[in-house]
Amino acid sequence: MSGLVLAGGGHSHALVLRRWTMQPSKRPSELITLVSRTSTALYSGMVPGLIAGVYQRDQAAVDLRDLADQAGVTLVVAEITGMDLENQQLQLAQRPALPFERLSLNLGAITSTSPAPTPGLVPIKPLEPALSFLSDQDKQMSKKAVATSPFQVVGSGLAAVETVLALRQRWHRRPLVLRIRPKHLKPVLIRALRKASIQIVETSELDQSEEIKTTPGLLCTGSRAPHWLASSGLPCCPNSGRIRTETNLQVIGQPNLFAAGDCAVIDAHPRDPSGVWAVRAAAPLAKNLEAACHGCPLRRWRPQRQALQLLGGFNQGQPTAWALRGSRLVGPHPLLWRWKTTIDARFMAMFRRSRSMGSSEAMACRGCAAKLPAGPLESALQKAGIETLGTEPEDAAVLPLKTAADSAPVLQSVDGFPALVSDPWLNGRLTALHACSDLWACGARVLAAQAVVTLPQTSESAQATLLAQTLAGIRSALAPQGAQLIGGHTMESRGGLAQPPVSRSIQVTLSVSGQAVDAFWPKAGVQDGDRLLLSRPLGTGVLFAAAMTGAAPAPALDTALEQMATSQHSLLEVLLTLQNEHPHAIHAATDITGFGLLGHLDEMLRTPNLRAVLDGHKIPALPDALNLFEKGSASSLAPANRRAWALLDNGCVDLQMNGINRGSKEYLAMLELLVDPQTCGPLLVSVDKEIAQKLTSKPQSPWAEIGSIQRR
Repeated sequence: MSGLVLAGGGHSHALVLRRWTMQPSKRPSELITLVSRTSTALYSGMVPGLIAGVYQRDQAAVDLRDLADQAGVTLVVAEITGMDLENQQLQLAQRPALPFERLSLNLGAITSTSPAPTPGLVPIKPLEPALSFLSDQDKQMSKKAVATSPFQVVGSGLAAVETVLALRQRWHRRPLVLRIRPKHLKPVLIRALRKASIQIVETSELDQSEEIKTTPGLLCTGSRAPHWLASSGLPCCPNSGRIRTETNLQVIGQPNLFAAGDCAVIDAHPRDPSGVWAVRAAAPLAKNLEAACHGCPLRRWRPQRQALQLLGGFNQGQPTAWALRGSRLVGPHPLLWRWKTTIDARFMAMFRRSRSMGSSEAMACRGCAAKLPAGPLESALQKAGIETLGTEPEDAAVLPLKTAADSAPVLQSVDGFPALVSDPWLNGRLTALHACSDLWACGARVLAAQAVVTLPQTSESAQATLLAQTLAGIRSALAPQGAQLIGGHTMESRGGLAQPPVSRSIQVTLSVSGQAVDAFWPKAGVQDGDRLLLSRPLGTGVLFAAAMTGAAPAPALDTALEQMATSQHSLLEVLLTLQNEHPHAIHAATDITGFGLLGHLDEMLRTPNLRAVLDGHKIPALPDALNLFEKGSASSLAPANRRAWALLDNGCVDLQMNGINRGSKEYLAMLELLVDPQTCGPLLVSVDKEIAQKLTSKPQSPWAEIGSIQRR
């Protein structure tokens, strides 16, 4: 089994992880996995301010990836689609099911009437699509027809009132309509809405009005638990779909399942879904999960009958708030808003990593940044009598097979590294794509692979889960290429018990074999006048180095991982088609990995009278990568890679940064980008001007022309 699985990144689970961060001795020793649809979780108390524009997205988001790392918990970013209770498996979208021994559910809620009746009406929950919808509306506001057209909020509860008042702060002049059922709002709220120039329309047939169907807006019509919970066979409330639990938060009739937050309700003490209860359920949930893992008795929890809720609003552009307890509503008053912001800031501060955790330079980086530096590698190869492997390197070697003279060469390469991410499936996929890149850079299609997987010392059931997920990740990268995983070897680490999360202690190495269509592309074949094309942005090394101290923005890491997990074998097919039309179109090629752009470009520049001229403004970087360099972040392999800066001094490479002074932060950041070690990095090809034009002019082409080859 997979030990304990936390399904959902809601408030309760976030606080459970914080508890284990602050008190590691309380964390169960078994394998623990958090599964979340996104790598961040929005704090519900700050969502109205986020909609209004008072807060930025990062101010209202808990970084679950960083939190899980600190808590020693594996993070899997995936959409949960269902559950197989009989086999104790959590079903995930586009990846294999995840087994569990114990499961905790804290999934939040969805809008009860979703999906929306028309494309113009978007449910407020889940929040991420709703916020994207509002951003799209912002982009269209420059059009007069949109700026003067009504926008509606449909719903009769307090969440609808908060939302429409926040929208008035966001859009000062756009007509806003709140559609409610008759006699559902208190007079004080109606007065506040009218003072904010919000039209109130009472209707008992929300889904039948033609005007509702043709006006864009948000649905705030109550919440319910995700539909798949009831269809999984769990005991759920008929109307809301919320999971019914005992007072100890165990799911009724399911002793290995727990639930808390908006997706659950205690049968004996029902409470309306609210972020307040989700926060307060965290402590009893954590204690009972710990007790269950240790075979100890569970504790009952009875939430208080009522809780004070602070509702955010705006009055003539100024923030204000109401206080609600039971049926009593007080406000609005600016002091209540100050109180609310103080509480919200204190809550979010609990999840900010302390600066005392150390610097990225003090910790060894993982992924391809864990490779041996070029200096000791070349020295070792020379002492071993195989120095040509360093002085005349190729991304893959041609196998010395006895074949027909006109047959295409068969190539082989090997690559691997310590786990870059805690998700074993994703790590297996990234390792496989990284290894395949060596063959793609030679113009070869991948045919087969063998894997060596080193697992940490842990329970047999945990090892089985880690291995199965890793192998499934490897296969997910090979299968679309028509390649197979034909075998391999497993080992158990002898370095002692691994530190949590144990999935970080996996090491994967792959030997990949492939066949070139014709002759393989050399690494050192650049020609005068060639253009240098790069297939994707740089910066993975600094992003993951910064992530080790919590300094990397979560959206930037999401973008990097999305890029890294995308196979580049389709680019190979485009290049092969081009080569078929234009023989010898690809003069030289490589992939950018551990030694960075300059280090691998050096391997291409073996002709003494040629140099590379790079346009720094055209070298693409991942979001926030250059900013992190300016702040002093760098991979632990970067100092060794900086020896490649000598190429800029000896005339082999000319870096042009027009408008940026040498010695400036921008210039130094670009120098660091040039030696940043890449995992699943870009392909770099050297082609003549006409071929470069063909590649870069294709629709949605990923290729960026970053420079040229010229005579010295």
